[in-house]
Amino acid sequence: MRTLFVSIIFSLIFITSSFAHQHIRPGLWEITTKSDLLALVPHIPAEHMQQLNNFANRYGLKLPKIDNGAATSHLCITPEMAQQEIPTYFYENRSGCTVQNATRTGNSYKMDLVCTNQHFQGTGSAHGTFASPESFSGSTEFDSTVSGNPIFATAETVGRWVGERCVAVNPLQ
Repeated sequence: MRTLFVSIIFSLIFITSSFAHQHIRPGLWEITTKSDLLALVPHIPAEHMQQLNNFANRYGLKLPKIDNGAATSHLCITPEMAQQEIPTYFYENRSGCTVQNATRTGNSYKMDLVCTNQHFQGTGSAHGTFASPESFSGSTEFDSTVSGNPIFATAETVGRWVGERCVAVNPLQ
């Protein structure tokens, strides 16, 4: 059961933090994701949190700060990434997920997610709105099975541009 929570928490952080990549301002971004599952993090034993950190490290990620049911991370968005209409590379190359039916109308986007990997299988959807080139908000719903256990998870995400220079933060590749 603890592995279940670790996998779902990582998936929510990973999937929802990526939506800041569509026609936004390049540079350093702060992404905050809130979820009921993230509120369970204080109840996860230290050794299992270490497993979660190790899992994230395998994907070249640093686990974000998690406090009061919210995960806050910083991402460096390159100019090339900022110009991409739909960031399918992020899901397909890193989390075992694929993007389907991705659309963008004006400042709004929506997409379906299909994930199949050794830790979880499921489908989900994401949608959001870019309030400006320096801010966005969105939400994700994900219906999955982790270690044979069905889980339905939702998350709300907000992102804000911090500055032009990315110091001590590696861009996603």
